[in-house]
Amino acid sequence: MDACAATTVASSVRYVAEPIRFEIRLKPGSSGTSVGGTWGRQRALNVAVTQQPVDDRANAAALELLATILKVRKHQLTIISGHRHRTKVIELAEPPPDTQERLEAWRTRK
Repeated sequence: MDACAATTVASSVRYVAEPIRFEIRLKPGSSGTSVGGTWGRQRALNVAVTQQPVDDRANAAALELLATILKVRKHQLTIISGHRHRTKVIELAEPPPDTQERLEAWRTRK
């Protein structure tokens, strides 16, 4: 392999952060959309959406809202468990370095 090819291969490698998981407590059918505060001992992040829990609309709205507040793309977020429950485990693929700080800031809001 010549020096030029080695440089090309080395420059195409990028670091990908490990996915993180966190809990949310979804409040579907709320009068407004909001994020803030915690629920329970696990400190699940409260997420309220106006959509009803029909045909996965509330889950989709929650993921869209979380993508907005965390400044990530919606496809990076996945519901790992709790599809039909209010408490859900969310996985964020390729999280930005400050994700934990952002989540903690939203947990302390009321």
